[in-house]
Amino acid sequence: MTAIEIAQPGGPEVLRPTQRPVPQPGPDEVLVKVAAAGVNRPDILQRKGAYPPPPGASDIPGLEIAGTVVSTGNGVEQLLGRRVCALVAGGGYAEYCVAPAGTCLPVPEVLRLAEAAAMPETLFTVWINLFERGFAADGDVVLVHGGTSGIGTMAIALGNLFGLEVIVTCGSDEKCARAVEIGAAHAINYHETDFVDGVERWTEGRGVAVVLDMVGGDYVARNLKCLGENGRHVSIAVQRGVSAEIPIVDVMRRRLTLTGSTLRPRDVGFKTMIADEIAKTVWPYVEGNRLKPIIDSNFPLADAAAAHARMEAGEHVGKIVLTVG
Repeated sequence: MTAIEIAQPGGPEVLRPTQRPVPQPGPDEVLVKVAAAGVNRPDILQRKGAYPPPPGASDIPGLEIAGTVVSTGNGVEQLLGRRVCALVAGGGYAEYCVAPAGTCLPVPEVLRLAEAAAMPETLFTVWINLFERGFAADGDVVLVHGGTSGIGTMAIALGNLFGLEVIVTCGSDEKCARAVEIGAAHAINYHETDFVDGVERWTEGRGVAVVLDMVGGDYVARNLKCLGENGRHVSIAVQRGVSAEIPIVDVMRRRLTLTGSTLRPRDVGFKTMIADEIAKTVWPYVEGNRLKPIIDSNFPLADAAAAHARMEAGEHVGKIVLTVG
């Protein structure tokens, strides 16, 4: 099969097509003939050598796929021939990919496979962190950084479905306008306005219930200023640094919670549990044509380097997808 490998740590140019053996599914796994694979920020980090795959995972990048199950391991034969999308720990940038049966979700007819491939990574991430770790609930106001990223656009979509008022930050007026068009209640251009001031004005000083933060570093202390009483700060990435200085007394006084998580290293049992929750709680909206990802662009698998360059340029809105075949 054709797959995209990382020749050595570096820029997008180190991604190159190669020939690999077709992997074989083990017990409770399926082999998917990949129609499309989503591109995510962790793929960029892996390409640079900063985010190695967990033990036992493929060295081929790619954390989410969609396609047709063409063979199965023991115990999951009922999935043969099904259209599925799946969260995987690696191997997505290829013509075939093995996926745990437990992380597969059925792709309804209302969803194109290229759309389905753009959902698992962001859907799992937002569900775990905004709703489970952040305890976001109907009526809450939340702040999400990177409002036009894959994570940001999924957070807006889920927020609208589950009764949240979503404030986002973006890097330009154009992106702010697009975020509001997608469904954000308010968008703050962080180049023009201090987002702490923007949140204070929008909430009339009450602050937000949850901050979903992919920035880290010096943003953390500023995020805490945006939280209201009993607010929750959820970290999912550290683009501006792995360390932060925070006012502990303020955390105590306002009873704030700081938490966070990473998804890729978690075991299949945990991911299966989340997939089951999503299947029951979120997937009916997909089947009812009420939840779809925002797609920025599609690139052929062989042009994975161009897809990475598009993501790193920072101009995309929504998800970037690799199409196969």
